[in-house]
Amino acid sequence: MAVIAALTAQNTVGVASIMPIPAEVLNSQLDTLLSDIVPDAVKTGMLSTAGNVELVAAKVREYGLTKLVVDPVMLSTSGASLLEPDAQPLFRKELLPLALLITPNLDEARALTGKTVTTVEDMEEAALHIHGMGARNVLVKGGHLAGEATDVFFDGTEFFHLRSERISSRHTHGTGCVLSAAITAYLALGKPVEGAVRDGKEFVTKAIRSGLSLGKGHGPCDPLGLER
Repeated sequence: MAVIAALTAQNTVGVASIMPIPAEVLNSQLDTLLSDIVPDAVKTGMLSTAGNVELVAAKVREYGLTKLVVDPVMLSTSGASLLEPDAQPLFRKELLPLALLITPNLDEARALTGKTVTTVEDMEEAALHIHGMGARNVLVKGGHLAGEATDVFFDGTEFFHLRSERISSRHTHGTGCVLSAAITAYLALGKPVEGAVRDGKEFVTKAIRSGLSLGKGHGPCDPLGLER
């Protein structure tokens, strides 16, 4: 089930405009769905405004949604800001502590911690910092690092380095969303967090390998092309 929090005008080159959904409409969507069908796992994506962040956090608490994957979605692939500045403190205070797992990329990890993240060691430090903010598990995505595609997963006790081949492709639009969605689906199937993260990474790697050569910029990865 999908709940729309914002509408965008975008293509493979960039984001042209954003229209957040009014909080009262978002509230109605959430209540209408959650009062009827209780999902086994939930992920958040682009929330855009402080009001929407606060509302989603309240609904997570109200409906007792424990398998929550938070994808911060602060910046687009093209560099556009997708979370308004006044929403960021509320995000840290209200939503992040509810996360079973949070999945920041390097830029989002920097925005959350205030520290530059350019190495695997930096990723570990960022994961530790973000865990201290309340998230139970942290996956810092290293897709923008040089070398192997290494992600750092921290379960509150131990660090795991998840490595995969780096696929030479510019068609990577949507990879972060596909990864967090895949992890959420595996959690809904009953997999433990580490297993869901590992399977999600394998899923998105295959989706990148199947990327579609569309448009003038970053074409999309293709999770539907896995069986071709």
